[in-house]
Amino acid sequence: MASQIPALPVPDAPRTDSVFSVLSGFYSLDSNVPGLSKVILNKLNMKDYGEYRATVEGKARGISFRNYKEMFKKMEETFEFCTSCNTLPANLTEGQTLKRCAKCLNVYYCTKECQRKDWPQHKKVCKKLRLVAIDRLVEWLMFTGDLPIPTEKWSKSAAEVKNWDDWLPMQGDFTPRLDAILSGANMDKLWKNVSRPRPDDSDLHQSLWRIQSEFLSRVLSVGMAVQQFGLDPYAKPLTIHIAGASHNETMGARLTDYDELNNMFPGHEGIQIVMVGPEVVDGPIVRPPLRAFGPKQSVFISAYKGLYHQFWEEMIDKKEAAEPDLVVGFHPGFHASPGLIEGWLPTLLLLRDFDVPTCFTLYSDKELERSLQILLELEMHIKDSGPNPFTSQKPEQVQSTPNKTPVHCNSHYIRFQGLLPQEDLEESGVDN
Repeated sequence: MASQIPALPVPDAPRTDSVFSVLSGFYSLDSNVPGLSKVILNKLNMKDYGEYRATVEGKARGISFRNYKEMFKKMEETFEFCTSCNTLPANLTEGQTLKRCAKCLNVYYCTKECQRKDWPQHKKVCKKLRLVAIDRLVEWLMFTGDLPIPTEKWSKSAAEVKNWDDWLPMQGDFTPRLDAILSGANMDKLWKNVSRPRPDDSDLHQSLWRIQSEFLSRVLSVGMAVQQFGLDPYAKPLTIHIAGASHNETMGARLTDYDELNNMFPGHEGIQIVMVGPEVVDGPIVRPPLRAFGPKQSVFISAYKGLYHQFWEEMIDKKEAAEPDLVVGFHPGFHASPGLIEGWLPTLLLLRDFDVPTCFTLYSDKELERSLQILLELEMHIKDSGPNPFTSQKPEQVQSTPNKTPVHCNSHYIRFQGLLPQEDLEESGVDN
């Protein structure tokens, strides 16, 4: 069976011994993976990716803001570099300043020449980047408690709800709930402290829904995987592991974050969600997992800081945690660099050799293609893959390359389980 790291269809990248080293962390995040970049660290006065990790884990000291205006200013500064030539504010000549695109209020240029040169590319994404600029501010309401909006009980069975078009009509009229947020103190505080005019209410309504969809996209993707693998939450309690959980899934996480599964599977026997990853952020969900499930009709969330194969050795092998019925990974990103595939390899082989039903979500069709190649070279039995009907509606900007077409969280998925059957191995020509 395969045990070697497969060749990656990406350019040469810095090789490291640690999946979460400074180099591999920056390389993956600056290689079409939306999120942190060196620019962000510079603006937040952090010297490396390790310091960022310490901050999100609550271990860093001295990083604070005097007021909301300063906080939002620092957030915006992480996007301030010339989109055409990548010049940072610190490298501008005396008297020179970055100018923001007046249409999207998202990208910056150091000169009119740079803006004219970049326009053929920028005009393709300018309208969408305007939405990105609104969403990244409104998303702050996830941390104030204004979002997510409470949802309604389902009037259809889980099997009948195949996409957002089936889910939305069950929620009734969102307008009163959205209007309450628009007129709330936190929305007012937001637009009083940012350096741009407040969008009109229709733009803000749509932004709130997009952010809500990203939150629910993770939960509904888990529920979709439960159904696709034929797991029955009414026959027995289910244990579901979120492998590779990071600050994206756990910062500000609450014990109620997966309660939409109660609406999806009303009267179930119990569902346990265990978030596992070295970047799990401290909070109420960081507590020991259950060895055996207790109360029915409820979702129990716990979290463990560490790599997934370490969690298996330290908790599952020692009977300190239940074995998973399903493993889900949101944007594992192992396609991005050799450092990341090195970190993921023990987990991928463990999932394969223990025949664990697994579903990974991805940002794009390109990431899907590259990830499929890696999994096939590891002789994974791919069940199916394709567009996710519960993709997030919120566009994500690739921070270091703004003019790349924005992507969407959980836009695609791969479902796999166990080792590729021998006859399929022979047909595909995969070497043993």
